[in-house]
Amino acid sequence: MKKIAILGSTGSIGTQTLEVVRNNRDIEVEGLAAGENIGLLEEQIREFRPKIAAVWSKEKAARLRANIRDTSTKVVSGMDGLIEVSATGGTEMLVTAIVGMIGIRPTIEAMKAGKNIALANKETLVTAGHLIMPLAREHGVSILPVDSEHSAIFQSMQGSHGAVRKILLTASGGPFRGRKKEELQNIRVEDALCHPNWKMGRKVTIDSSTMVNKGLEVMEAKWLFGIDVDDIQVVVQPQSVVHSMVEYIDGAVIAQLGTPDMKLPIQYALYYPERRYLPGERLDFWKLHTLEFEKPDLDTFYGLRLAYEAGRAGGTMPTVFNAANELAVRLFLERRIRYPEIVEEIERCMRDHKNVANPTLEEILCAERETYDRINSRR
Repeated sequence: MKKIAILGSTGSIGTQTLEVVRNNRDIEVEGLAAGENIGLLEEQIREFRPKIAAVWSKEKAARLRANIRDTSTKVVSGMDGLIEVSATGGTEMLVTAIVGMIGIRPTIEAMKAGKNIALANKETLVTAGHLIMPLAREHGVSILPVDSEHSAIFQSMQGSHGAVRKILLTASGGPFRGRKKEELQNIRVEDALCHPNWKMGRKVTIDSSTMVNKGLEVMEAKWLFGIDVDDIQVVVQPQSVVHSMVEYIDGAVIAQLGTPDMKLPIQYALYYPERRYLPGERLDFWKLHTLEFEKPDLDTFYGLRLAYEAGRAGGTMPTVFNAANELAVRLFLERRIRYPEIVEEIERCMRDHKNVANPTLEEILCAERETYDRINSRR
């Protein structure tokens, strides 16, 4: 049996990971962790019978503990709870499907405990890649990408032997592809949550609409694949069929294609290097007819340009970029700021920040807090 734990089990990636588990009888779920949705978490506990489950608040943990007192699952809470789930007993792999920098500490502790990481929490590498990648090497653990684009790159690099020239990171363009900056002034929450191709969580869907998500993926790819950010080229591919590509030094370009289904990269990470049958729709090239490729509009979607700036600067600047976006997206979803203010806040925070090179984990978390304070002081 392959034994896994999942951080963010009630979110989009977490629930799809459990769909993969249902289709494979040789995976055992040892631990689950969720934020607020204890109703769904209880259902998952009763179905998969993990040894341990975590929720963020002590109050909700107490309620969940009472609700499942007829089971043997241990319930824990807070950061200590996330870490306990991550480093638990016989688990071989931790699926980090949790959103935000909250995933950094549990990922670190899981690696120290010898767990391989199926990484869907991009903030871990964006803000702390210089700590995470050496730690993985030190403890001899693998970091396997779950994001569709990074999985595509990883698949396209099999057998590359260091001959990569650049990465071609694809983007759908989101719901506002083709619009100009002035057309985005009055975008509503409902508009931004209507992604044309992918079904994702609310925060990631908003990030996709601003193309900030693609900027975070550029910085994540830098660490995952050891490629300079200026050798990572974003290409808009509206059909979301080409999930990403790799160009080699001899001019060959290898791409991974497929339907927009996150279960494919999830399953590939769980079973790498084995490929298994996955139920679902297949590409029909007789019906596909055409594939489009476009250059991203860095004037309208200048959050992507700012991401390149943050990636080049390194240090604590990627943390500021990420933290400013996290809080600004939350404020937009709460209808407390307008849509254009998301990227405006990112730019203001980056301009106001004094960068710290090669930061410690505490310095990274301090930069996050300072960014939140800076934005909140303007509310």
